[in-house]
Amino acid sequence: MERTTSARTSAELEQAAGRALQAGDFATARGLLDAWVRQEPGNLGAWLRRAAVCRQQGDTAQAFESLSSALKIDPRCFPALLMVATLLEREGDLPAAARQYDIAIAQAPPDDRLDAATRAALEHGRQLAAKHARELRDFIHAELDVVRGECTASEQRRVETFVDTTLRLRKRYVQEPMEYCYPGMPSIEFYDRAMFPWIAELEAATPDIRRELLSLLAEGAEGFSPYVNYAEHMPLDQWRELNRSPRWTAWHFYERAEPIAERWARAPATAAAFSRIPQAKVPLRSPTALFSALRPKTRIPAHTGIANFRLLVHLALVIPPGCGFRVGGEKRSWSEGEAWIFDDTIEHEAWNDSDELRVILICDIWSPLLSPAEREAITAVIRARDAYTGIVPRMDG
Repeated sequence: MERTTSARTSAELEQAAGRALQAGDFATARGLLDAWVRQEPGNLGAWLRRAAVCRQQGDTAQAFESLSSALKIDPRCFPALLMVATLLEREGDLPAAARQYDIAIAQAPPDDRLDAATRAALEHGRQLAAKHARELRDFIHAELDVVRGECTASEQRRVETFVDTTLRLRKRYVQEPMEYCYPGMPSIEFYDRAMFPWIAELEAATPDIRRELLSLLAEGAEGFSPYVNYAEHMPLDQWRELNRSPRWTAWHFYERAEPIAERWARAPATAAAFSRIPQAKVPLRSPTALFSALRPKTRIPAHTGIANFRLLVHLALVIPPGCGFRVGGEKRSWSEGEAWIFDDTIEHEAWNDSDELRVILICDIWSPLLSPAEREAITAVIRARDAYTGIVPRMDG
C-alpha cells in the first residue's frame, strides 16, 4: 500500500481519496491524504480534507494539527476557522469555541454562497457566540455593580455601550460626515442633556411652538416643501423613493442661513426659541431650522449629515404611536415636548408606522466641544471655500 501511494501523483492521490470517502472507507482515505500532504505540504485543500477525515474518525488531535497547517497557509481560511470552532465545541470548551466562532463569522462569505451544511454550521455558531456574549455581558455587569453608582446616567450609558461593542452585541458606529470632518470630534450618538443648559427652556416653549405649528397645518400644506429635492440626473441612491415626495416635507425658517421674515412673523414663539440657543452660524450655510413632517407609513432611510462640527436638535411636537428614531446603535421613541441632541454624521434613520402625521422641530447648533476661536476658524474656512467655488450645498442634513 505504501509503495502504491508513494508512487502516485498528487492528483491521483486526491482522486483515490475522494473515491474512498464516497465508499465510506475513512481509513484508506486517511492514508491517501497523509501521502498527499507529504507530497504537497503547501496545498490548503489537502489539509482541509485531511482535517475533515480525522474529525470523522474521532482523531481530534490530528484534526487540529491539520487545521493548524491549513491556517499557516491561509490564516483567514473560513472553512478551517469554522472547523476549529466546531472541534472546540465538541471538546466541550464552549468559551474558546465561542471566541473561535466569532473569528470564523468575521471571515464568512455571504450566506447565499455557502452550501446548506456550512450555512447551518455557521448559523449555529452565530447563536452560540451570541449566547456566550450575553452571558459574559451579564457577568461583566455584575462586576460593574461595584462602581456603577459612581457614574452619572450618561456615563453609565457609555459604559454599557462600551461593553456591548466590545462583545460585538452592538455594531460600532463612527462619524461619516458627507463633506466637513473637523478633527477631534467624538462619535457620540446622543449627547447628554446636562451639556446644554438651555434645553429645558426650549422644551418649556413646546406649547407655544406646537400651537403655531398646528395653525400652519390647519392652513394646508402651503409652505411645506419636499425635504429631499434633487435633480433627477443626480445619483439618488437611498433617496430615490422620497425625492420630491410629499411624504416627507419641511417648513423652513431660514434660506441660505438668513431668516425668512414672513415665516418668523407667522411663528414668533418658534423664532424666539431659536434666538435663545447657540445655533451654528456660517454664512450661506447655517443656521438651519424647520418643521419636519413625516406622513404615515413612511421611513426615512439610513443616512449621514454634512458636517461634524455641529449637532442637530429635535423637539417632538406631534408624535402618534409607532414613530421611532435610531442614531448608530441606539433607538429612541419621541415624547411630545421632549428634546434631544445628536450627531447626525453618525448613521441615523426615522420612521412613522402610524396612520397619522408626525412633526418635529429640527435646528442645528455648534458642537459644545469647539472653542470660540475654532468656530471662527471653521466659519472662515467654509466662507473662503464657498467664495472660491461658488457652490452652496445644503447644511440641514
